[in-house]
Amino acid sequence: MFGNCGNMIFLITISQVMIEVSSFGITGVIDSFSSVNDSKLYSKKRCLDTGSYSHFPLTSGLPIERKKIIPIAVTSLSALILSVKPTLGMLEYDSKRKTIVITGCNSGIGFNAALRMANRGHKIIMACRTLKKAEEAAQRISVESDVTIIPAECDLTSLNSIQAFSDKIQNEEIDVLCLNAGISRNVKSKDVLRTKEGYELTVGTNHFGHFYLTQKLLPKINSKDGRIVVTASGVHDPDSPGGAQGKTATLGDLSGLENGPYFEMIDGGSFDADKAYKDSKLCNVFFTREMQRRLDGINSNMKVNCFSPGLIVGTGLFRDQNQVFTKIFDVAATNILRVGETTEWGGGALEYMALDKEVGLKGGLYYNSRPGSSKFGDDAYGKQFEVYDVSNEAKDNNKAKRLWQLSEKLTGITFL
Repeated sequence: MFGNCGNMIFLITISQVMIEVSSFGITGVIDSFSSVNDSKLYSKKRCLDTGSYSHFPLTSGLPIERKKIIPIAVTSLSALILSVKPTLGMLEYDSKRKTIVITGCNSGIGFNAALRMANRGHKIIMACRTLKKAEEAAQRISVESDVTIIPAECDLTSLNSIQAFSDKIQNEEIDVLCLNAGISRNVKSKDVLRTKEGYELTVGTNHFGHFYLTQKLLPKINSKDGRIVVTASGVHDPDSPGGAQGKTATLGDLSGLENGPYFEMIDGGSFDADKAYKDSKLCNVFFTREMQRRLDGINSNMKVNCFSPGLIVGTGLFRDQNQVFTKIFDVAATNILRVGETTEWGGGALEYMALDKEVGLKGGLYYNSRPGSSKFGDDAYGKQFEVYDVSNEAKDNNKAKRLWQLSEKLTGITFL
């Protein structure tokens, strides 16, 4: 509608909006706890298109008065929102019915993955922050009558809630555990929020909560060919485009954890919301590699892998901002810049990690893809979406071991 000139104006608008809503002006951080009301078709059923979390670097554009942004942006959005996204196919996976636990699946890629795998006939245990969220998400999944969906509360900010969840499903044999839930606070946040046990909220949820949950569920996971899938992020790597923005991920000497549960940052520094998220994703990669090493040490056939779903922009960090601008950024990243991925594609990536036979053969690996790979649809899995190298720090096996030991100490558990 606007041609190249219109696109240029639109991109300048996006840069200016992001500068206005973030003191950093260069990093967007989107979490997975919110959804937008844009519904789409998938596998002949309807589901909600929901957000996920990731980072994306932005550069400053020309200064534009805010009152002039709105008419340009809204008009551009109207034209762009009609863009056609790739059709997602149904890949062929093992037809054996599995029991799959997914955390953080009431929205975002977790919900889409739950929908996909339920449609294949697998039994899904939906572990969400509240029972209400889990029940509402389960109701939105319309599947065949012989498929079981179990909604359950599992608040990762409370070890007692995690224990209660484990007790509730104590008779289940789990084939796949998807550690997908995560939070990312507004990068401008200065206050240190904490979990029930006192851990800093971001690391406490994204790392300690999942660490404790895994220990509780490990005896229930199929020892023959069970697998654990961890939703990580490319921002764990300071050399990645998103990871290079702002303060970069590093656990330093782990002095924050050495001093007990009331740390602000793992490396002992002062609280930084953006870095806390990046650090938590680095913890996810460390956890994946160290747990696989320990499983190999006891000759277990279980496999643990992690992946990055890429930049998936929805509501989340900017939910307190003007939602028109959040939606504009979503459209720009996915349809104009072609560096964003769709929620459906991110859900498919999680499904691929959980069900693909080749993925289940090796553990301790990190999967990722080039930005904009969702344009290939499900054909990207195993091609553009493949094994990637982890950051230099994530290769430090001694640090991985020490993080594991401190995680055991702070959560009061020992396993493997």
